[in-house]
Amino acid sequence: MRTLVAAAIALLVLGAATGASAQSWRPPSDKERCPSKWGAGDQRGAANHMKPETVLRATRLIRTGQIFELGRRLEASMPIQTTRTFELHTKRTAPPAGSNRRGSNEEIVLAEIGQVGTQFDGFAHQTHGDSLYNCVKLDDIATRNGFTKLGMENVGALVTRGVLVDVAALKGVEMLPDTYEITAADLQAALKRQQLTLQPGDAVIVHTGWGRLWGKENDRYMRANPGLGAAAAEWLAAQDPMLVGADTAPINVTPNSDPQVSNPVHQIMLVVYGIHLLENLRLDELAGARAYEFALVVEPLKLVGATGSTVAPIALR
Repeated sequence: MRTLVAAAIALLVLGAATGASAQSWRPPSDKERCPSKWGAGDQRGAANHMKPETVLRATRLIRTGQIFELGRRLEASMPIQTTRTFELHTKRTAPPAGSNRRGSNEEIVLAEIGQVGTQFDGFAHQTHGDSLYNCVKLDDIATRNGFTKLGMENVGALVTRGVLVDVAALKGVEMLPDTYEITAADLQAALKRQQLTLQPGDAVIVHTGWGRLWGKENDRYMRANPGLGAAAAEWLAAQDPMLVGADTAPINVTPNSDPQVSNPVHQIMLVVYGIHLLENLRLDELAGARAYEFALVVEPLKLVGATGSTVAPIALR
């Protein structure tokens, strides 16, 4: 895997040397990336870092009992891609019954439940052509009622050390510019400023400030965003995190600096390295409190065969 990272970085450097975008990226072949370092047939990727010692390491960071809710409200007015929908319809399920006149209400939710709001991306979500994480072939697992491998039921509860990498604070702004491309040097400088280093199995959360637009300027929030460039994503992957998250929809800078490359961060993390992604996080309170190190708790819904899950993560310190 280290060889794969070195090869990917070499391709980025070559792109710069030949006059192409410094952040151009090319997916490694199936032969180069498979089997996963977690073994042929593995479906959990970096979630394999989840062990008792991982939990204990995280709980030692809880000293004040302070809780930060990182999940967004699910509602029709939230930012959403035009190809997706979110509708909640209430229904009365029974008229008042019995001498106590008990009534009841329920709701029907119509949505891409794995890909709206604060969401956790699974490995069935992204492909390189027809190949997914660990070189599972799309046509071999796709059915009308879900994917027979790499579904969200394989993830389970994740409790680990969370590290907020505050790139907005590093740059002295509340919010990074619309298409600012975060570099590996930015991530390293922010960590140095915060006097922290990354450890294998961490949840690395990148604060851009873009979440300030949520529910206020939804069109701008979805149109473009600051985010990781390919080289920054490759550097993060080399740190061996459990997951990577941000306060933007794609985590990748949008549009990508190389117009010929489509959202490489999703392929780098999900397809190549098997690292889950957390999108549309609510990070303003966490960043405002300078809570740069914390215990992160997140559990996706056990949606069998699903590509992702809406989630409501919490940070504790």
